[in-house]
Amino acid sequence: MSVFDHPEFDKHEHVAFCHDEASGLKAIIAIHNTNLGPSLGGCRMWPYLNSAEALTDVLRLSKGMTYKAAMANLKQGGGKSVIIGDPRKNKTEDMMKAMGRFVESLNGRYITAEDSGISVENLQAMATQSSHIAGTSAQYNALGETPTGNPAPSTAYGVFVGLKATVQHVLKSDLNGVKVAIQGMGHVGYRLAKQLHAEGAKLYVADIYPEGLAKAEAELGATIVAPEEILTLPVDVIAPCAMGSSINDESLPDIQAKIIAGAANNQLARESLGTALKEKGIVYAPDYVINAGGIIDIYHQKLDDSSDDAMRAHIAKIGDTLVEVYERAEAENRATNLVANQIAEERFTTQG
Repeated sequence: MSVFDHPEFDKHEHVAFCHDEASGLKAIIAIHNTNLGPSLGGCRMWPYLNSAEALTDVLRLSKGMTYKAAMANLKQGGGKSVIIGDPRKNKTEDMMKAMGRFVESLNGRYITAEDSGISVENLQAMATQSSHIAGTSAQYNALGETPTGNPAPSTAYGVFVGLKATVQHVLKSDLNGVKVAIQGMGHVGYRLAKQLHAEGAKLYVADIYPEGLAKAEAELGATIVAPEEILTLPVDVIAPCAMGSSINDESLPDIQAKIIAGAANNQLARESLGTALKEKGIVYAPDYVINAGGIIDIYHQKLDDSSDDAMRAHIAKIGDTLVEVYERAEAENRATNLVANQIAEERFTTQG
């Protein structure tokens, strides 16, 4: 199948493939839209079943970054990169350097950063080969942690702010006693859980890896749930914080929550599921709106005149943006994801 015929191809400006035999790197970079500025999006390493699955992911993720930047009012475009391989088994420094050379070959049209399976140390290895690597160091941190370059604290804070605003809008309640099921206890999911716990939320957590689960149980009083059960619980909120497409034709009928608000990209397997959620009375926080804290973080790290407080204030606007989306969706009787798409498109289809 040609890239142009791929069902997830949506006017992407550039799609590049790289195979570095010496290091074993097999990677794809997709640039979706650069009307508002150079494309920015993290590098993800994942054991995709095949190259077709990797291509689907990078096309969807890069498009989402365009919409995310537009909704966060950033002068940036959308791009993404993926590396095919198990980050716990196959990753080497030579591979990361080869990825850096791949990024450099696009001459600044794409800037990469951290995503699933990639660490700050990996980015630093890439940066020895390219001047277009973000997140190798940091000046500011949204949660008061030591700045490292990892945008996970900012992503988690943005999701927390957005989830809190959504609960207030939908349930007319604060977070005390609200039941939240979190799918994924990685860097973002655990930080989100910690903030929710501090506000009195009752937590249910699931992950395919045990480390974060044990920590959430011991430190936050979370209830551990099997991965196949986490979306079916009788809770108030589901927070997908793992891989995408968790909301699909198979999972939708069993969802009992009134709200879906999480950090994962591309939570809907297809756009029409937003309408299906609406018809079921479930309010969906469009993923690229609520999880924009990371890209806002990277933007502020480039500013010498920003601060922890300034970055937090920018991220906190995610809650207001979501309420704007909800109110417009209610007024127009449309799905929240479709309304968010329209707002974003109004911003990025005009040259920045």
